[in-house]
Amino acid sequence: MTFNTENHPGVSPTAPAATQGFVLNHSMLRVKDPAVSLDFYTRVLGMRVLRKLDFPEMKFSLYFLARVNETDAIPEDEGARTAWTFSQAGILELTHNWGTENDPEFKYHDGNQQPQGFGHICFSVPDLAAAVRWFDENQVSYVKRPEQGKMKDVAFIKDPDGYWIEIVQPSLLHKLGT
Repeated sequence: MTFNTENHPGVSPTAPAATQGFVLNHSMLRVKDPAVSLDFYTRVLGMRVLRKLDFPEMKFSLYFLARVNETDAIPEDEGARTAWTFSQAGILELTHNWGTENDPEFKYHDGNQQPQGFGHICFSVPDLAAAVRWFDENQVSYVKRPEQGKMKDVAFIKDPDGYWIEIVQPSLLHKLGT
């Protein structure tokens, strides 16, 4: 492997030896209604629920989702599957604070309104046009379609809680940012 990192102010030229084996495991989004969010992420984006963990004393549940392949050796045993889940990369954790689904006024900040903070998650797809057709068939809300704006061949959709999801086809991005 010859490429190590782009060089910018603040970038360490090497990864410290103490970080060997570190893996970005998951990102977490808070969701108002898990049934609605689970439908979106499993049916529309094809993710699978690896584990659900309940914490009754704190009144919340965690759902860990991933895109899995038929060849993935996912353990059946819940304890082993929990450990396996926390060893993977690219996991999405949906956190549900109990009762939010029953409050019609409740809404999470999506990070893209003022004050801005969190921005989005991203899915890469093999065929952007086919993905757009699928999203249209499923009445997914768009922030931006691929042909709109200055950044072409990139779409942004919204999940049920209003979080932005970038949709890209890697083979179309050779000139992105140039």
